[in-house]
Amino acid sequence: MPVKLSKRRALRRSTVTAVVGLALLGAGLPAVAADGDGPGLARFYRQKVAWTKCEGAETPEDLQCGKVTVPLDYAHPEAGTLDLALARYRATGRSRGSVLLNFGGPGGAGVAQLAFGGKDFMGLTNGYDVVTFDPRGVGRSSPVSCGDGAEETADDGTGLDADPQAVLDGIRRTAAACAKHSGPVLPHIGTVNVSRDMDVMREALGDKKLNYLGFSYGTRLGAVYAAQFPKKVGRMALDGVDTLTDPLTEQGVAGAEGQQRALDDFITWCTKDIACPFGQDPRTAREEVVRLVRSLDDSPVPTDFGELFTGQDLVGSIGQALYSEELWPSLQRALASLVEDGDTRGVVGLASGGIRLPGRAAETDGGLVDEEDVPPDNLPAALMAINCADDPDRPTAAQITRDLDRLRAEYERASPVFGRYRLSEVLMCYGRPKGTDFIREKVKDVKTPKLLLVGTRGDPATPYRWTVQTAERLGDAAVVLDNRDEGHTGYGSSKCVHRTVDAFLLYGSLPANGSSCGPDAG
Repeated sequence: MPVKLSKRRALRRSTVTAVVGLALLGAGLPAVAADGDGPGLARFYRQKVAWTKCEGAETPEDLQCGKVTVPLDYAHPEAGTLDLALARYRATGRSRGSVLLNFGGPGGAGVAQLAFGGKDFMGLTNGYDVVTFDPRGVGRSSPVSCGDGAEETADDGTGLDADPQAVLDGIRRTAAACAKHSGPVLPHIGTVNVSRDMDVMREALGDKKLNYLGFSYGTRLGAVYAAQFPKKVGRMALDGVDTLTDPLTEQGVAGAEGQQRALDDFITWCTKDIACPFGQDPRTAREEVVRLVRSLDDSPVPTDFGELFTGQDLVGSIGQALYSEELWPSLQRALASLVEDGDTRGVVGLASGGIRLPGRAAETDGGLVDEEDVPPDNLPAALMAINCADDPDRPTAAQITRDLDRLRAEYERASPVFGRYRLSEVLMCYGRPKGTDFIREKVKDVKTPKLLLVGTRGDPATPYRWTVQTAERLGDAAVVLDNRDEGHTGYGSSKCVHRTVDAFLLYGSLPANGSSCGPDAG
């Protein structure tokens, strides 16, 4: 069922407005320790997970839930604790331990996603308990929120064009509301702390080494763990490899470029079909898409929910559908209905996410693992909080205003469709204290067993060049698998990638560095 536009718009506009409440709050720099538990942490490392049946009417019968307790602040473990939600499918035979999954985001709730898409990982239960978790600040693990008022000052990228200072003022006005709704976890959110949480989980699960499969943002988390706990790394696979060095503004440009490339591939595919609403010439079709977006920005059309659907809403819908090549036929039909009949139902439905895939944080269906207490804006609120805690750059209002014309031109060059939509990312961390510089400065040249990195050539979210750059940064431990296909991450769409990753995690079998999977492999 399509999600009401107001709720989707709150999620989409998170690039500016979920930070509206996160922006002026401290991202407390996490304490970074060497390999090991450290003073005052022994009681956390002694715990064991008590597994029970998961709650929720639609929860799979064989899915078990549990929790692990971690310190709120690793620098002061006596100052308070957090309970982190876990879920697992037990090994079908003799278990050699656990493999821990992170589905990305940042802000993706692992428990709900494993409940929904667990069948993709059943092959791993031939040797492992398959375990996932809701990271601190996410899902059922002390979720952060900016409250119901965040959407009132929402901006979809147009505010930067009209009055950037008004947008900055809006961020300041709502900062107090975010502090009120997020609670004490907010200053202690971020990947460095989540990595330390994973080491507590490893011990609580009874594993000497961490076996791990991370998608998209989950690859950043895996790399940070490898840098913090190199002696505790077991078999680690990273699919849809994130950057460790690009500042958020550059990530926005890279995201726009990746989405434009995926859109161009979709249009090339679409124009081979007589039913393509933009005709049969790819160049003309690309121009028609740009005109359609601009037309809807100038003259939005009503939806069944009584709200107006803008060009930027359409850009968000297209972006969602480009995450998976399987959604291309649905995108073509939805665009045809919009162009030919003015029917917004198809594109509104795509904006709600459509399906979940490894590596993409998505909304959670009601009824799965009892998500009633999770704030509706938790995903964008957590995404902003984690990204800002991980990023040390903080442009001032003067810098933003001075650089806006240059940035606008840079984003438009990257993508005439997605550039304006992604430009709002320049404000993502405005006004917040500096995030940690640990990731940029310390996550490199890791001394671990071999790590398998999977990069997809047509990935709209994590461009293939990030896989190459991150592999070079991690050093001799990195082995790259080149997935010559479309979509975000490869495990859920490529049989070749799926087999290769499973063979590594289950049996330690690694491909040669630079090996590839073709689009028709399987």
